[in-house]
Order: sequence, then C-alpha cells, then structure tokens
Amino acid sequence: MGALMRGIAGAARIACFALSAWAAVGSAAANPPVEAFANLPAMRSATISPDGKHFAAIQESDGRPIVAIYTIGSSAAPVAVSDSQWVFRSVQWVSNDYLMIIAGKGDHVPGGRDLWTVNRAIAVTADGQHSAPLLENIDELEYNSSVGYVLNMGVDDPQHIYMPLFNQSTRGHFALDIFKVDLATGKGERFMRGDENTSDWLMDGHGNVVARVESAPNRKSQSIEVPDGGSWKRIYSAPVTVDSGLNLIGLTQDGKGLVRTMQSGGRDVLTVVDIATGTEKMLFSDATYDITGVYQDDWTGRVIGVAYEAEGGEGSYFDPARASFQKALEGAFPGQSVQQVASDLNYSRIIFAVSGPRHPTSYHLIDRSTKTIGEIMSSYPGLSEDDLGEMKPYDYTARDGLHIPAYITLPPGKTPKNLPAIVMPHGGPDARDVLGFDWWAQFMANRGYVVLQPNYRGSAGYGRAFTEAGLQQWGLKMQDDISDGVKKMIADGIADPKRICIVGASYGGYATLAGATLTPDLYACAASVAGVSDLPKMIAWSREQNGKRAADFWISRIGSPSDDSERLRATSPARQAANARAPILLLHGQLDTTVPIRQSELMQSALEDAGKPVTFIKLIGDDHYLQLGSTRLQMLTELEKFLDANIGH
Repeated sequence: MGALMRGIAGAARIACFALSAWAAVGSAAANPPVEAFANLPAMRSATISPDGKHFAAIQESDGRPIVAIYTIGSSAAPVAVSDSQWVFRSVQWVSNDYLMIIAGKGDHVPGGRDLWTVNRAIAVTADGQHSAPLLENIDELEYNSSVGYVLNMGVDDPQHIYMPLFNQSTRGHFALDIFKVDLATGKGERFMRGDENTSDWLMDGHGNVVARVESAPNRKSQSIEVPDGGSWKRIYSAPVTVDSGLNLIGLTQDGKGLVRTMQSGGRDVLTVVDIATGTEKMLFSDATYDITGVYQDDWTGRVIGVAYEAEGGEGSYFDPARASFQKALEGAFPGQSVQQVASDLNYSRIIFAVSGPRHPTSYHLIDRSTKTIGEIMSSYPGLSEDDLGEMKPYDYTARDGLHIPAYITLPPGKTPKNLPAIVMPHGGPDARDVLGFDWWAQFMANRGYVVLQPNYRGSAGYGRAFTEAGLQQWGLKMQDDISDGVKKMIADGIADPKRICIVGASYGGYATLAGATLTPDLYACAASVAGVSDLPKMIAWSREQNGKRAADFWISRIGSPSDDSERLRATSPARQAANARAPILLLHGQLDTTVPIRQSELMQSALEDAGKPVTFIKLIGDDHYLQLGSTRLQMLTELEKFLDANIGH
C-alpha cells in the first residue's frame, strides 16, 4: 500500500495525461479499429464536490484507469492521479476538500494460500497534491479484503468520514466496528463497537448511528436494532437464506423509516420499516420486473428513488423535485436512457448520463442556477451511431413452453438473412442483459455478425420464479434455452446454421463450453472468457476460498458434489471434452479471484488429451472483469481472428 501512495503522490504533481485529447476524437470510419471498442471507457464514475466547484471521474490513460479532477468553469487542464500497480475501481467526493478513491489488486491476505482481490481506500485533496491511505493505522486492516464503504460523508464535519471495518473484538473474534476517519492523515479511531453478530450499520448523514443489523448465531435470521438509551432495541426480524438477507439500504427522506429490499409476490420489492413501531409497509413494487437498486442522496444517503430493469432500464424518484427534473431530462433526450449520476449539496449542479444501444454513455453537466448545460465527454468517442448495430427484443418460447426474453443485435448495413451468428449468454447467472450499449456485442456486430443475447431461465430481474427455474439446471434446461434461441435464429432465416459460434464470459463462459461439449453439432466454434469447466472442483474451490456460505450459495445454483455427483460430472465441460468437435478458444485473467484460472487450465488439458483443437491465452495482469485496456484489446483482437477463421467470410 505504501507503493500505491508514492505512485499517487508522484502522478498528482506531474502534467495531466492529455485528457482533453479525447474530446477531439472525430467520428469513426465505417469499420473502426478494434481499439475504439476495446479501450476503457473515456469516462465513468463521475462525481461532484458538495460545493459544486469540482468534479472528478475515472478516465483512461495508456490502457489504465486514472482519476481526473476538474475545476468547473475553468479551462485549466484537469489534475491526474494514477498508479501503475493498483487498479482504480471508483471515485467519490466525500467533502469539499477531499475525494476518496477505491483501488484494488490481486493479493494474499495473511495466512491465505490463494489469491484474493484486495480493495483499499485513499483520500486525495481536491488539488491532487496530497493523499493518504485510509485506516492503515488499524492492525486488522490486513484481514479485510475489501475496504471503502462510507457510512457517513464529511458534509457537517469536512475533515472526517465514517467507515465500517472488521476489527478484533474483546473476545478475540472479529466484529464490524465503525471508525471515524481523518481524511488528512487517513487514521481511523473507533467510533462505535459492534459485536460478533453485527453485519451492517446505518447512519443518518449527520454523524449519528440510527440502526444496525444483527445476525442470529445460527445465521438463519437477521434483526434490525436501533439505539435505545445506552443499549439497543430490536424492532424487526427477517429470515435469511443462502442468497437473501434483511438487505437494509438507508433512511427515508424524512428519517422516520428504514428502507430495505425483500421478496413479495415472487418479486424483489422495496419496503419501509417504521423506526418507532417496527411495522413494515410497501414502498415500491413493479408487476413485471424486480427492483435492481435505489437512488440515494449523494450526501445523506437518504433513499430518494428506485431503479428497476425494464427495457433499457427504468427508475422512479420519490422526491418531487428530482422526479420533475428527471422528466424534463427524458423529454430532452427522447428514446434514450437518462440517469442522474451525481449532484452537489444544493442540487444545483448535476451530472447526468445519456445512453442507448447505439449511443455509448455520454456525460453532461447542467447548472440549474444559470440554466446552462453542456456535454462533458462520451465514454466511447471513437464510435459513431453508424458503427453500431440495431439492438431489439427477440423473445422466444423454450421447448418446455417457458417465455425467454432476449435481445438481438444486427450488423450495421447488412440484411438480416443467412448471416454468421454469435450467441452470447451473459454471466452471473443471477444477472440479465438489457437493451443498451454493449461494447463487446457491438464489436462483433460491427464485424458482420448477428449477436443473440438470451436471458435464459435463472436470469435475474424477471421475478423469483424465473430465477428459481434455473436452479440446478446448469448444462440442462438453462442450456436448452440458449440452444432454442439459436434454433429460432436459424428457423427465422437470420443465421447461417453452418456459421454459428457461442461466446461468453464467467457463467457465459461455462455455457459456451457446455454448448461445445453437450450440443457439439450446433456450433462451428466456441470462445470462453473466464469460464467454469469443472463444477465439482469449482464448488470445492469456493468452499476453501470463501467459506461454507459461499459454497452453499453455489450448491443451491449448481447442485451438491456428493448428492448430485453424476449429474455434475455429466454437465462439466472438462469431463465431456471428448464430445467437442469445434475449435475452442480459452481466455482467462491471470489474477482472476472469481473463477480461478485453473478452470481454463483444466479445460485445456482435457481437450488436448482428447485430441481436440484448443487455444488457451492467459490475460496477464488482469482479473475476472477485464479492467485494463490492454487486456480488452488482446481479448477482442484474438476473438476477431478466431471468429474470422471459423465463421467469417
């Protein structure tokens, strides 16, 4: 961590990395270079200081994320903060004078044999000249793999923020405590002590603790407790399963209720627990879609709205002023998704993002006091609308009658008849694809391929029943859903049945390898990025690396290595490698701590032993999420060559 600080301090004093050059990039040609898709977004994680004088964002320089700090209204170049070893994940202002950067890298925690992803927090001054790692004076920091969640911003006390950290308790166990952190020095001082069952805290945005979440010793239930004199009073309890908890989010705007997510009527909904009475009532639900999150005030954390994944993403603000402003923004950008990203304390200066399937996210700044608005930057400035394909819903019915939501992206300028095709199942699997810009899918469409993205059973967002329909269906009905989407493209005359490839990452990588080994006649090639190949070994690794609760979650999704051993072997691509017929491309991040690189190594060995064509490329220095531009470029370059050789023209 010391090296990180020296790197940041040094970078902050040198000239910025010609950030303004991005804005000068013109419209791309008819066939833009792979870099136009593979480069990291030119801007993300935008945030405004409370006084509205500065904004900061994560940008790209030489294939790595850096933080750029801008002075609003000034033509001066932004201050750049960078590091050559740690990867910047996010940035947020925590007071007028300080912003906090979360940085991560693959590392080992004390006593651990396997690689972990370690995240740390750094406070940086608004001028970029001074920085401090947070909580490094606390010995137990080294046992916390992830640090960076802020419970209370420094609005009332600009010198301090409040953060949770697992700390050693008086009985020698670890407890989740609250620390008051000095932003100038980075040093933390215990503010409130938790016990061994404390799993979360909630503060009111003004330095006061309003609630904590306590887990039962058997971990089968959780309770909300509120301060009661010098002790705690339990006001609410809820059961806990392997994939759901009490899920306390924040305070209502009036401070009288505690907002949480729960399942009701088979859907994820938003409810409010009254602090005074402990009674619960519905705050928001949607008849079709699960909620996916909430909108919170940047400075108090109060819940001001809700988000849910309809077509292209939807949201609703509870606060009338923000709802009215949102409506005006949507009217100014018809047909696009518009999201309020960040605001100052007075809700005067606001950064909002505009996006769509053929419109990579662009960031805009509006000053409501002067009624001025301007575009800051596009996240993919090398791409124009003409470079991108039309994306539209392409729902179909699976062989057992289940409705499968899906999207199809057509290559620009081509008639959708008898085209080379790619099916691209998403990761998760508790996730979903949406109607929006996808750099990976659009790259393949730009190269002439029609791309199908099915939200197979087991995907999230469509209600609990749809997700549960995928439980223990890896390689079975979940795979059938993907195959049925391919067959529909063939039946509709869109896809050439002899030129179809399956491509995916993470769970999508598993589905890719399952497609190549369980339905080998369907595909002419398969490309897996960080895919699971051996289900029993993946579960065993998860138990060893992350503990029983993590393993129980995956057992609920996949099955038990002891009780379902025959099925797991039959649906493990590495154990069915002899069935493969098509060439297979494996790509895997060297520092992956979500799906270990050993999973691709096992697949490579099994295919080679079976005499099957396979190419394995290790993505050096990157993890599961391809956070480096150089790695994304390598991945897309290799993929383009592979596709062209097997299903191209």
